[in-house]
Amino acid sequence: MRNNLIFNNTYLELVKNNINEFSNNWDMHQIQQFLSCKCGIDAQIDIDIIQPYTRDWSNIPGGYADLLVRPNSNEQCALLFSLSSFYKIPITISAGQTNLTGSATPNGGIVLSTSNLNSPSPAVDIDQKIVKTPIGIYLEDMRIEVLQQSQNTLYYPVDPTSRHDAYVGGTLSCNASGFIPGEKGATRYWVEEIELMLINGYSLNIRRGDYISLDGFFNIQCGNQTIRLPIPKYDRPKIKNASGPYSAINQEIDFIDLIIGSEGIFGMILNCTFNLAKRPKDYLELFIRLKNENHAVSFYNYLYEYFNNDMSQITALEYFGYNCQAYMKHKDFLFQNESEVGVYLQIPIYKGSVENKTELWAEILNAFDDSINLNNIIILNDPLNWKRFFEARHSIPDNALTKTRQLGGISIITDTIVPPNQFEMYLNKIHAKLQAENIEYLLFGHLGDCHLHFHLIPNKNQHKKSFKVYDYMIDLSSKMGGVYSAEHGTGKRKRNDFKKCYGDAAVMMVKKSKLAVDPDLLLNKGNIFI
Repeated sequence: MRNNLIFNNTYLELVKNNINEFSNNWDMHQIQQFLSCKCGIDAQIDIDIIQPYTRDWSNIPGGYADLLVRPNSNEQCALLFSLSSFYKIPITISAGQTNLTGSATPNGGIVLSTSNLNSPSPAVDIDQKIVKTPIGIYLEDMRIEVLQQSQNTLYYPVDPTSRHDAYVGGTLSCNASGFIPGEKGATRYWVEEIELMLINGYSLNIRRGDYISLDGFFNIQCGNQTIRLPIPKYDRPKIKNASGPYSAINQEIDFIDLIIGSEGIFGMILNCTFNLAKRPKDYLELFIRLKNENHAVSFYNYLYEYFNNDMSQITALEYFGYNCQAYMKHKDFLFQNESEVGVYLQIPIYKGSVENKTELWAEILNAFDDSINLNNIIILNDPLNWKRFFEARHSIPDNALTKTRQLGGISIITDTIVPPNQFEMYLNKIHAKLQAENIEYLLFGHLGDCHLHFHLIPNKNQHKKSFKVYDYMIDLSSKMGGVYSAEHGTGKRKRNDFKKCYGDAAVMMVKKSKLAVDPDLLLNKGNIFI
C-alpha cells in the first residue's frame, strides 16, 4: 500500500501538438473553432444548443455556459482540461443531469457532457466477478449488459430510482444508492478501480487498496510537480451518508473512497471497474400492511436484530406512510383503511423456492407480531399485483408535485437521516413541527436505512414558513447525530446545509483538499462550497 500517486501525461503526449497551438488571446469563438475544426471535438457556442445543459433535475435557475463540448475519448478530455487550465476557464461536468442538488448546473465557462464517452462497451469478467465500463452510458444499460454477458449469474446491485436516466459517471460522482439497505446499497462499496484525470490533464489508474493516506495526506506526482493532498478530517457519521467528500479523523482512507461521492471537485473519472455480486435466482416480494408508523419502526427494529445488524440480507425495505394514500394510485388495492401504513419487502432467494421462502417469512412475521393477518399480505410476484404496486409507488411523487403546482408552492423533499436509536424520536418531532405549522406533506422512503423523505407541499403563502421548517429539520438531524443528505449529495443547493452540519472548519478542509489539485477552483466550481 502506498500514499504516493504518480499521475502520467499519456494523453497529453498524444495531443501536445494541438496544445502548442493555444493562443494567449483567443476568445471563446476562436476556441470553439480550434476545438471543432482542428481537434475534431464536438464544440458548440450556439445558445439554443447549450441551453438544455444549463439545468439539471434540481431545476436551480441561473445556470449558464459559454461553450458546450462533447468529447468522445479520454485524449479529447485531456486536451479540454489542459485548455481549461491554460485559460483559467471553469469547466462543469454534465452526465445524465438527474441529480437533485445542482451539481451539474454550470456557472459559466465550459460545460462538458459525457454523453459521447460511451465506448468501449462494458466488459464482464465472469471469473473475476467484475465489469469494466465507460462512464458515459446509462446505468441501467450497464446493469443489463452484466446480466446478458454473465448469462444472468452476476449482477450490479446498485439500483437508484433514476437508473434509466443516470449515467454511470454521475452515480460515481454522487455515490448513488439504491434499495438495498446498508453500505452494499451504495456505489462506493462496489468500486474496484477507476481512472482519474486531474484538471491539469494528468491521469492515473487507481485500484482499491493500492493507495492509502499516510498522516492525513496523499502525495501526488505530476511530472516535475509534487502535490500534497490533505484529506478532510471532519467527523462523518457512520450511517448512510452522501454529505460531502469521504473524511476520517484518526484513520487512513483509500484514495478511491475520497474520490467516489466527491461530486467531481477533485477530478474526472474516465472509466471504472465495478465488483459484481452473485445474482439471486428469484425474489420474494411482499407488500405488508401495518397499523401505524410506530408499528413500522418496530418492524425495522425487529428485522435489524434478526439479521444481526446486517440489513443487506434483504434487498429492499421501503416505507409508505403519512398521507401517501392521498397521493397514490391503486390506494384501495394496497390498503384497507386510512390509518394503515405500508412496507414493501424484497427478499433474495439463492436456494429453495418462492414457496419455501414464503413459509419462512410467514414464521418471521408471526414471531414479530402474531396479530398480523398473513392472508392480507400482498404477494407482488404476481405480474398484475406488481404492475399495480409499481404504478402506485411512482404515482406518489408525481401527484404531490402536481398538487404543489396547483397550490402555487415550491416542492421541498428532505434527504435527512439520523442514527437508528434516534429515528423514532426524529420522526415524531418533525411530524409535530409540520402539523403545528399546518403544512401539507407526506412521508415515504427507505425504512431499511432509517432514511425517510418528508415531501412538503406548501401553498403559495407558505414559502418562508416551509424553508424555516426545512432548516429546523437540518438542524435537528445534525443535533441527533445525523446528516442533511443520505443519498442526494450537496451540490450547489445544499452548500449551507453542509456548513451547518459540519461547521466552517470542515468547509475549509474540503477547500484545502480541492486547492491542492485544482488551485484555480476550475473543475465543477461551486459544488459543496463557493
